[in-house]
Formats: sequence, C-alpha cells, structure tokens
Amino acid sequence: MARYILRRILQMIPTVFGVIAVTFILFNIVGGSPAAMTLGKNISPKALEEFDEQRGFNKPLFFGKWTKTRAFSDVVFAKNASFWRDNPAVVLEQNHNNVLLPPGTNFSIPLAFGLKKNAEYRWTILYYIAEPGASFKMSGFDKTAALTGKIWPLKPGDKRQTAEIEFFAGENPDGLKFSLRSEKSQLRIVSIRLRRGTAHFFDSQFAFYLGQIARFDFGKSTYSNQRVSTMLKDGIVPSLLLTVPIFLVGLIVAVCISLVCAFFRDTWMDRTFVVLAVILMSVNYLVWIIAGQYLFAFRLGWFPIWGFESWRYLLLPVLIGVISGLGDNLRFYRTIMLDEMYRDYVRTAFAKGVSRSGVLFRHVLKNAMIPILTNVIIAIPFLYTGSLLLEGFFGIPGLGNMGINAINYSDVDVVRAIVFIGALLYVAANLITDICYALADPRVRLG
Repeated sequence: MARYILRRILQMIPTVFGVIAVTFILFNIVGGSPAAMTLGKNISPKALEEFDEQRGFNKPLFFGKWTKTRAFSDVVFAKNASFWRDNPAVVLEQNHNNVLLPPGTNFSIPLAFGLKKNAEYRWTILYYIAEPGASFKMSGFDKTAALTGKIWPLKPGDKRQTAEIEFFAGENPDGLKFSLRSEKSQLRIVSIRLRRGTAHFFDSQFAFYLGQIARFDFGKSTYSNQRVSTMLKDGIVPSLLLTVPIFLVGLIVAVCISLVCAFFRDTWMDRTFVVLAVILMSVNYLVWIIAGQYLFAFRLGWFPIWGFESWRYLLLPVLIGVISGLGDNLRFYRTIMLDEMYRDYVRTAFAKGVSRSGVLFRHVLKNAMIPILTNVIIAIPFLYTGSLLLEGFFGIPGLGNMGINAINYSDVDVVRAIVFIGALLYVAANLITDICYALADPRVRLG
C-alpha cells in the first residue's frame, strides 16, 4: 500500500500543478486588474503600482523581458488621444488615427509618477516622417540616466516606422522630464508606449505565485492588513467546530433512517420518511436559518442568537445545518440501501435464515460502503471552507464568513488562498477515497 500511495502522490503532481495554473488564470487573467478591483478605479496610478509591486502583479504573466508600468498609460491615437487632445502645440487628424507635431516644437510627455530608481525602461514610438533629412529626438535623460539602446531606423518614408529607446532611470528618476521634438518636418505619431525591464526573462507573475506557494505565503489581506496565512489559522478552527458536527450528526442520522426505511420498505414508516425528506429538500436553506433564529433563539430563548463565545453558540447553527441537509442525505442513502436490498446475496441470506437486522447491518450496510464512502470523503474538503450562510447569520468568525467579507471587499489574496487550499484538499480526497475503497471492500485492489 505504501508503494501505491507514493505512486499516486507522484501522479497527482501534474494535477496539483494544474490546480495552481487554473487558480492563477482565474485571479490574474480572467478577473481583470486586482489592484483596480481592490482599491477602486479612482485611486492614483502610483498607489495602484505599489499594490501591484507588493503582490507581483507588475510583472509579465508567464515570461518576458518587458512589462507595463502605470507611470505612463499606452497612447494609441486611433483609440485614445489622452493628454494630447487639449494641447495647442499639436494637431489631431480628423480621424484621430495619429497626432501631428509641427517641426521645431518641443512637446513634453508627462508621467503619472516618478520612475523606479536604477530600473531599465524602454520607450517605443510608432511614427511617420515623410520629408528627406527630417528627424526627431527624445530628450529628458539626465547625467545619471544611461542610454542602453538607440533609436532605429530613423529613415524618412511613407511607411510606419518604429523608434525604441532603452535607458536606465538612474539615481534620480524623479527628475526625468521627457519630451519629443521634430526637425525639418512635421512628425506624425501613431502610438507611444513605455515598458519597464524585468530582472530576467522568467521574472513573471506565475513564477512569483509559485514562489509564494512554495513558502506557504499567501500574501496580505488588503482589508485587515493581516497575513492571509494567519487569518486562515484563526478561521479554520471555528469553521471545523461548526461543519464537523453537522457532517457527522447528519451522516449518522441519515444512514440510520435509511436503514429503517430499508427495513420497513413499502410501509407507512418508509413513505413517511420519504415525504419528510421531500419537505426538507423543498424548504430553502435561508428559511431554516431565519425561522430557527426567530423561534428558538428570539422567542423561546433556548439558544444565543449571535456570537462565538462558547459551545452553546454552536448548538443552534449545528441543529439547523443537520435539519436542512437531512433531506438530500436521506434520499441518497435510502436509494443505496434499497438498491442493495434487492440483490441476490440478500435473498440468499434470508433463505439461510439470517434475521432481517443481521442482513441490514452485516450485509447491506457493508456492501453499501463504497457509495457511502464516495459521498463522505468527497464532502470532507468542503468542511474546510465552512458554511457561508450559517457563519454570516450567527457571527461565527470562520473561513466562510471570511470568504464573504473577502468577496465583498475584493480581497483577492484571501479569496485566492481559500480557493487554492480547497482545491488541493479535493485532489487529496481522491487519494483517500481509493485507500478507503480497498479497506472497506476486499474485492477492490490497489494496483
């Protein structure tokens, strides 16, 4: 078995890597800018840049030499004219496909904030210069800002050309003031972009995310300013104290009642439990919570309404959790038990004189363990994430309540950590399921 477990763990490595990749894509690509979602779109570009830098969002997604910077938003004149629109020194063509800069005119390019000290940057300018001998230059590099590239090709012609200027920001990047100047000809500019150089080609958001996972560092909450790992440690205990009793009590009650249904199948007792299960399934989960709080906590005063100070505060939410989930569990386990009751081995056991209770507990329940284990073990990872509604309505500081707050406040690091750990637990549950199959049924062999 140890060899099988080791082999299965090795086989799970690609699956775990896939989980990491999927969670990365969901939160870094599909969801848009985490900084804008968390801080808001009206926050300053510098604050957004600092947020991205702390969490590795200011890097390329997977690999690359250059990455965007919020110090200068890309200007593509076919889409946006930005600060050029109101400047009298330039002329926007009627179709706004490019901007016309008269010869001998200096035009400054404002930055949203100062560049990063000693970082490498690159300006990329798409332009037209039609007249022979015409040229343009970009100024603003002080003595400490070293040019590492050159403008190319700088040949006049009717085709669009590219100029790339690579430079180091130097020791005093706040003093850099960039401007464009055309000589002997009108300069027609198509777009301007600024990129910051990365430490190396694979210095990316994905590599940063893998490094965090390897160190078990899930970042810092933007809402509470706490480490996410600390918040998870504090929240998992209240969640488990709530979900584990609900899970165990609900499982035992559902299995016992399903055995009773199998024992008295097609009788008034069996039909009564079926009707009860349908009623429990039909009532919304939220109705059970509100009705339980109003009747048992507020009107009768049997339970506390809100808080997490002692075990008494868990009694009512556990009761509601068991009752609300009993209908689904009872229908599922009753179907399993009745399916086993019509097997050939059951008829054989009755023919040999085995009592009805002996058939149920020694034969039916034992052979029904495979689907029961499947349902039980697959549900275990969800115990970790807690109960969103119960924790929210009863003021239990668990991971469910934490997840709701993180979603409401766009706390990306907290949501990403909860989703990632839950996904890993689900992958691990599949391995535990295979082992439990072999322990419960001798016919199942671990290959």
